[in-house]
Amino acid sequence: VLTKPYTCPGECLFCPKEPGLPKSYLKEEPGAARAYQNEFDPYLQVKSRLDSYHAIGHPIDKIELLILGGSWSAYPSTYREHFVKRCFDAMNGTESKTLAEAQAKNEKAESRNVGMVVETRPDMITPEEIAGMRRLGVTKVQMGAQSFDDRILQKNCRGHSVEDTLNACALLRAAGFKIVLHWMPNLLGATPESDRGDFTRMWEGGFSPDEIKIYPTQLVREAPLYELWEEGQYRPYSTETLVDLIADIKPGIPEHCRVNRIVRDIPSGYIVAGSRRSSLRQDVHAELRERGKRCRCVRCREIRGRAVDTENLVLQDFLYHPADAEEHFLSYTTPNDQLAGYLRLSLPLEAGSAVRKRMRQELYQTVPELENAAMIREVHVYGQALEVGADMPGAAQHSGLGTSLIEKAEETAVNSGFKSIAVIAAVGTRLYYEDRGFRRAELYMVKDLP
Repeated sequence: VLTKPYTCPGECLFCPKEPGLPKSYLKEEPGAARAYQNEFDPYLQVKSRLDSYHAIGHPIDKIELLILGGSWSAYPSTYREHFVKRCFDAMNGTESKTLAEAQAKNEKAESRNVGMVVETRPDMITPEEIAGMRRLGVTKVQMGAQSFDDRILQKNCRGHSVEDTLNACALLRAAGFKIVLHWMPNLLGATPESDRGDFTRMWEGGFSPDEIKIYPTQLVREAPLYELWEEGQYRPYSTETLVDLIADIKPGIPEHCRVNRIVRDIPSGYIVAGSRRSSLRQDVHAELRERGKRCRCVRCREIRGRAVDTENLVLQDFLYHPADAEEHFLSYTTPNDQLAGYLRLSLPLEAGSAVRKRMRQELYQTVPELENAAMIREVHVYGQALEVGADMPGAAQHSGLGTSLIEKAEETAVNSGFKSIAVIAAVGTRLYYEDRGFRRAELYMVKDLP
């Protein structure tokens, strides 16, 4: 669902009017088109999407809600609460007077929210903003990092720094959020070679996102970059150059990260120069096969709907160290290296710059249940798309893998000296974690460890 374009603080966001579009979106993009057709009404957007899934026979009992559009943190808090409540109303199939009432209903609703995603800027992440997102039920945050080179960021007027992105990633991780970063090759001032180096900094510089979207810069007439292209100061990469670049970097993506996208879904008619290929992911995979290489990111290894033999699964613990944390990517893997399920466990460290230490201390003052707690940031088990309570032989979702992963996370936390473990539960998963011994704190679910 897309938020309504926010034009000025004096405008009433609830007044009906001819809707525009959030910055960086085009009317013919699928998500934007649905939002425009529904006049950006959150209830209608969610309901129409649920109706379309139901019409094709897809279960709609477990819903991940993506709230996209403008920078979420820039909207007034009243609008944000109203928007989320109306999304819950649509999932619940009934209206509530308050957000808290809508969330309570959703715990047992036919369409339960199992994840909520918002977009914002790296320089807007603060302890107060994190607490506000958790009150709404947010579990995952997308940020437009775009580059890890301050020179490129300044040249492209991004308005934030590399340090802002690192601080935001570290603070979000300490608060248990899943982190999605957007990365853009072919920005003004970049070259294929500098982009290769820039991409490695995502992993070597402490950012280590859980998911990434690769958005090659696409030149549209409405962008200020268009004038520089007309003047010969900017040159878009060809399709061949992009395929070669992404095929070079993709095998180096660590196994804990998922590549959600490799190209932005912009209608080709808007693109005035450069690659118009919407099948760039397929082109890259074909190039990798030609080279005899493969990518081991989460998306390339997930088992999806195939049946599994749980007796042959191997429990693995991939350890890595982003800024200020020790991360364990616990996974059940098949003999042919496919993911049947995984859990992200974060063990906070007393490390980092003075700024990040101060931000982390403010976070613990704002959300005291997180202090000295290990953090489960995600539990994901693959399998056939089954409704809640249904069963199917070989379905990984119904093989106890989630419970087993949680038990392994608790054991790892105990061995590292932690006395409690918290989980960033979505509203619709609270009962699941209660059944596994977690209790409700103010914004998280917590369990004492022996």
